Formats: sequence, C-alpha cells, structure tokens
Amino acid sequence: MTTPTLDADPACPEAAEAAVPSAPPTLARSTDHVEPAEPPPTLRARQVSFDDVDRAVWDDLVRRSPAATPFSRWAFHRAWWDAYGASAHDETLIVERAGAVMASAPVAIVPLMHRHEVEPSDEDTRSTIRHGQESRLTPVSPTAKAVFFGASYHCDYATLLAAPEDVAAVARAVADYLSTPAGTPASRQIPWDVVDLRRLRCADPAADALMTALIDVGDRRDWRVVREQEDVCPVVALPRGADFQGYLEMLGKKTRHEIRRKVRRAEAIGPVEMTESRDPVADLAGFIDLHQKRWGDAGLFPPTAGGEASRTFIYRLFEAFGPEGPARLTFLSVGGRRVAAGIHLDDGRTISYYNAGIDPDARELSPGILMVAGYVRRALDLGRERLDFLRGNEPYKYEWGAKDEPIQRILVCREGL
Repeated sequence: MTTPTLDADPACPEAAEAAVPSAPPTLARSTDHVEPAEPPPTLRARQVSFDDVDRAVWDDLVRRSPAATPFSRWAFHRAWWDAYGASAHDETLIVERAGAVMASAPVAIVPLMHRHEVEPSDEDTRSTIRHGQESRLTPVSPTAKAVFFGASYHCDYATLLAAPEDVAAVARAVADYLSTPAGTPASRQIPWDVVDLRRLRCADPAADALMTALIDVGDRRDWRVVREQEDVCPVVALPRGADFQGYLEMLGKKTRHEIRRKVRRAEAIGPVEMTESRDPVADLAGFIDLHQKRWGDAGLFPPTAGGEASRTFIYRLFEAFGPEGPARLTFLSVGGRRVAAGIHLDDGRTISYYNAGIDPDARELSPGILMVAGYVRRALDLGRERLDFLRGNEPYKYEWGAKDEPIQRILVCREGL
C-alpha cells in the first residue's frame, strides 16, 4: 500500500494561545425577533471499539488521507492496543453523515484514547523509545483526565483519517463530540479535563481544522485552546538520481571526510553488509539483544513490565503488518560479524528510521554511521525522496544533512485547569 503524504513541512506557527473570548453584549431585540437556528451538523462522531472497526475500512481511509503515514495504519494501532491496552481506555471515533444508516461506510476515523496525563503505574511500566532532549510544553496536572490520539507515545505522527475535502467537517464533528456531556445518549466518553492532541504535522490541514473547530465550539464552553510546537523530526531530502557518493557531496567537507574515512576503516576489516530479514518475527530476538546491549534499562526492553510490553508491541507490529507491510528489520554486519540492527518504516516515498540496536563492543567500527549510511544507500537505490529520523534532535541526525520539520500539539483545557 502506498499512502499519499505531504511535502516537506513548513515551520509551525508561533506558539499561540486562543483564549476563548467571552460572548459579545446582547443587543435589544423586538419581541417578535426569532434567533436563526444553527444549521444541523452534516457529520456526527460516534464512539466505537477499535476491535469493531474493520481493517479494510480503516486502511481505505488511510489511503485517502494525505497526511497519513504508516503510524496511521490499522496494524500499528492493533499492535499498540495489544501491548499497551491496559494503560489507556479506547475512545475510537467513527464519523458518519448525519442520518446515515448504521451499515454505511464511515466518512472518517479518529483514533483516540483517554487516560490520566500520568497514570500511577507509569513509573513501573515506562520504557524509552526516543532519546532526544525533553521539550518544554504547557504543563498539565498529572491527575487530569485527558483525551489523546491513539498510540500517542509510540506514534511519531498522528492525523484524522479522512479525505481532504472532509477534513474541516470531520474536525467540527470531533469538536461537537467532545462538547457533548458525558453520559448522554450521544456520548459514552468519561468527563475530560484536557484534550491533548500531539504529533500533528504543521503542513497537515487537520491541525488547522481542529484548531478552528475547537476554538469555535469552545467559545460557548469556556475552553482554553493552546497550540505549540511539541518536538522536531529531522528529515533528509534525498537528491533525485544521485548515488551515495553524490549524496555525500551535499554535506559539509569535514562531515563528508569523516563518513568516508569511517566507512573505509570498516571495509578494511571485511565486507560491510546491510541485509533485510526475510522472517522478521523469527529474527526480532537478535534486534532486541543488540538494543539491550546499547541501551540497557534506558531503552525499550528493560526487565520490567514496560520492557515486556515493548516486546509484545514489536512482535505484534511485524505480525500485524505482515511480510508485505511497511515495517522492515535489517541487520548490519562487518566481516561477517553482526554489529547493529534497525527497524524502519517504508511507505514508498519515505524511509523512517524507527529504532536501532548497536553492539557497544564494536564501537571502533562506528556501527551507527555505517547503519545510517546503509539506510541512505537503500533509500537512494529505491528512489525514495526522504529519510526521516523521526522525533528527537539527537546531534547525529544533523550530520547527515537533516532539517527540522516540527510537529505540534493542540491542548484544550476546561476553565480553571
């Protein structure tokens, strides 16, 4: 499946708060004046269980969503719920045309979940998937009941699953849903304190549509709406038709020299080979072993409940995507010695470097540089346009010519929080 995606993201707007204005003064009216009724909504959002959404319906909407990525796919969310379902409550929405029969195909799917901003069990079940600097965001009380995008912690991008022409109406349907009091027939959600929507790309029209709809509905609900840059995803724009040496010419002289020197040093030991696993589910133990050697308790797989959940997630990710899916597992060897392993996502346009494990005993071979060099070669050979390092501003990403593409957060708070 090839998913249409956005071009390179622009910079996010300046961090902005839309403090919901108070209602304007009411003018005197004649006794026979009738206030025009608000037009009925064209779409309505309804909560369902993720388990009840057909995979084909879900992924058909992914195909129609220009901002969708492999993180949007049904398989990614299936793996997340199987691994981390105990940490959150499902609040998946389908958006339908008003008055549509129940069997009609939904216009949109909005993957949501709710939980406290910080659950008491989080300290015991945490694991670390990204090691960039912590970003400073508008703080929210740890005990606040929050609505998030589904799989927020492990997804690097999120969006509404809808065709471009429906995005504005879908965003309004989501805002209307969130404004419905809990416990009414139109809503099964718990009362929320905050809506904390993260991982929105700045070029994604869903971000502006959600901001507009949430401010508009919040004007009557005493909501405070904030938009701010959440993080950055450094991305390399790959030159069309270039080979690896041509790509290196784009980099600074010192960086180019260092990469070539370290590649030659490894090649002097023996062949440098980067191979893709034909059976990733069977080979994941090798990836986990290398990841543990590199990160230990600071990584994804510590000997804790969180580490066990991470193992479940990685296995289910490859099982759910299947052999033809975008998730790929690769191993790097030097002179027949396996020194690194990586997981990436390939949507036909972008290779996204998701995670890696490196043998620290092989540091003299610079396995990290060799691994990225292998991904650059692979992307160029396949005609991919971008190498996305995903969230985090680790310095090594910029050595390869990556430029920041920010992602943003929309935060809605009820009055007084």
